[in-house]
Amino acid sequence: MIDPFGEEKPVKKPTTHEIGQDLSTLSVHELDERIGLLKAEIARLDAARTAKEASRQSAESVFKRPA
Repeated sequence: MIDPFGEEKPVKKPTTHEIGQDLSTLSVHELDERIGLLKAEIARLDAARTAKEASRQSAESVFKRPA
């Protein structure tokens, strides 16, 4: 990438994580970024699971036959 003054700046690659990837080349800061990224993804997955469970329970209550 070239800045307005015509100087080339290094392009920062986006922080991503691949399960099982080699971690030996990452700095402590990069590891902290990955941990934050993965914690946020876990929270997102938990929220999606909770929403799906609530939806399933709601559907079950509507279609449940009276005893």
